[in-house]
Amino acid sequence: MESNGSKPALDYDRLFDTIKELVLAHSPSGVEGEIDLELADRFTALNVEHYQDSAGNIIAKIPGKDADRAIAITAHKDEIGMIVKSIDPNGCLQVRRLGGSFPWVYGEGVVDILGDREVISGILSFGSRHVSHESPQKAQQLDTPLIWEDAWVETKCDLEELAALGVRPGTRVVVGKHRKQPFRLKDYIASYTLDNKASVAILLELAARIQNPPVDIYLVASAKEEVGAIGALYFTQNQKLEALIALEICPLADEYPIESGIAPVLLSQDSYGVYDEYLNAEIRLAATKANIPLQLAVIDGFGSDASIAMKFGHVCRGACLSFPTQNTHGYEIAHLGAIANCVEILAAYCMSI
Repeated sequence: MESNGSKPALDYDRLFDTIKELVLAHSPSGVEGEIDLELADRFTALNVEHYQDSAGNIIAKIPGKDADRAIAITAHKDEIGMIVKSIDPNGCLQVRRLGGSFPWVYGEGVVDILGDREVISGILSFGSRHVSHESPQKAQQLDTPLIWEDAWVETKCDLEELAALGVRPGTRVVVGKHRKQPFRLKDYIASYTLDNKASVAILLELAARIQNPPVDIYLVASAKEEVGAIGALYFTQNQKLEALIALEICPLADEYPIESGIAPVLLSQDSYGVYDEYLNAEIRLAATKANIPLQLAVIDGFGSDASIAMKFGHVCRGACLSFPTQNTHGYEIAHLGAIANCVEILAAYCMSI
C-alpha cells in the first residue's frame, strides 16, 4: 500500500537529477573528497556560507534573527562499501565490510578501487559455480551465507602495479559508477547509496529555500556516519545546539507499520535510544500545518546522527525524519515524493522555531 497525500511542489525530475549526481560522487567512509567537492560547488552556487571542519563535515550556515540560538539538520554524506584488508601475491584484494555492507547484496561485478594515485576497476568475485564439494564455493550454493571472507576483488594487476597506483591495506572499494546509475520507476528512484545521498539532496534544497530564519540553522553533511557517526559527534561536541534533526532512510519491513509512498517517517526510538518527544511534537505540528502526511515508527538495527549524539550527551533534543526505503543498504528504492516532503516539513519547521 502507498500512503495518501498531495504531490509536493518540488519538481521530481530536478530532485532525481540532483540525487543522481550525488550518488555518482564516491564517498566511502573516511575517503569522501569527491562528494566534498560537489557539495562545496553547490553551496557556492547557492551563495550560502559554508566550510569544512576538522572531522570532514561540510557545514552550511544560514544566519538567523537570534544568533544566540541554533539548531542543526544533518545528512551523512558517506556511503558503505569495502576496505582492503590484504593483497594476495597474484594481485587479488581481500576485502572486508566498510559500514553495513554485505557481498551478496552487491553481487559479482565491477567495483571501483580508490587508490591513492588513481582509481581503477576490479571485479568483486565469489568463484565458479560448476564445482563439487571439493571447492568451498559449493557450500555457498547449498547451505551457508556468502560472507566477505569468501569474496575477493580480481584486479589482474601485479603487486608492483598496485603499489604504483596507491592500492594498499586500507584502500576503499565501492560499487562501480556505471552500476550506481540511479533508475527511475515512475515516481520512485532506485539506486545504491540513497542512504544517504538523497538526504544530502534535501539539505541542498533547504539551503536554497530557507532565508532569515528565527535562529541560526546549520545544515551539516556529516562525515563517517556509517562507521560510528564520527562527524556528527565532533560537530555536536563543538557547537552548542538547541536541537539536532537527522535526515535518514527508513527501512520498509513487515515488522514496521510503515507504508511505501510520499509520507515521510518520524522515528520515536531506534537501537541507540528514544528521540525527544517535544521536538517530535514540533515536527508533527509543522507537517500538519504544511498538510503533509507523516508516519510514526519505532525501529531496530538502526541509528542516526541524532540518536547517537543524544546517547553520548552532545545534544539534549534529537529527532530523525526519514523517507520509507526498500532494500536498505542495498539497491534501494524510495518515492521521490517522500524525499520532497521532508524538504517541505523541515522548511516549515525552520521558519516556525
